[in-house]
Amino acid sequence: MLEGSGVTKRFGGLVAVDGVDLAVREGEIVGLIGPNGSGKTTLFNCIAGFYRPEAGRLSFLGQSLVGRSPDRVCRLGIARTFQLSRSFADLTVAQNVVVGVLYGNAGIGRVGPAGAEARRVLAYVGLGEVVDAPVSRLTLAQRKRLELARALATRPRLLLLDESMAGLNPAEITAAVELLRRLSAELALTLVIVEHMMQVIMGLCARVVVLDAGRKIADGPPTEVAREPAVLRAYLGTRTVSLGGAP
Repeated sequence: MLEGSGVTKRFGGLVAVDGVDLAVREGEIVGLIGPNGSGKTTLFNCIAGFYRPEAGRLSFLGQSLVGRSPDRVCRLGIARTFQLSRSFADLTVAQNVVVGVLYGNAGIGRVGPAGAEARRVLAYVGLGEVVDAPVSRLTLAQRKRLELARALATRPRLLLLDESMAGLNPAEITAAVELLRRLSAELALTLVIVEHMMQVIMGLCARVVVLDAGRKIADGPPTEVAREPAVLRAYLGTRTVSLGGAP
């Protein structure tokens, strides 16, 4: 579904993504991990059209992503969430999601039907009780779900999730993991997840890609990747990884 070859992104003298190869098959849940500054979000931004890579190829369902604007990438079927909430503060919860409906792939061009679709999506992610509330009244967990709802409203086939569980408490993390499992199963979504919490990666992802200093250093099942010496040195800083307590 998603394929990258030699993807490279520079900022002046800094090589943020350095010749990364990436392949994501339809229906997979793939974790993208690495220490801070390893290039995870920059790679997401290259896929989503926010950055144009200086070198390499990126394609989605056989169509090149290089040079496409974020709105065109969205209409191909890729949506993403952000580390920090990017909601429109002067709109209600439902109005935020209406934006995703109107500018995505739902084929709905009028505000009235878009509002009905937005409410359906919000109910699906557990925000049906706050559809008319201002965004300022939402808790952090609710803001995270609003980010997800707005992305889902575009009707993606591939969803990029950038630290969607950061700041959540254990109960909220467990609920969020179950929601992502449901999205994958019921909506046939392919997920690529940037996440620092290893319990989430181990419990949710069938495959993990590891970046360090912009380079891919590992790619495989979580239990195998967690034991690779290069990963331990670069990211985990320990000889073993506890696999217990996965949601």
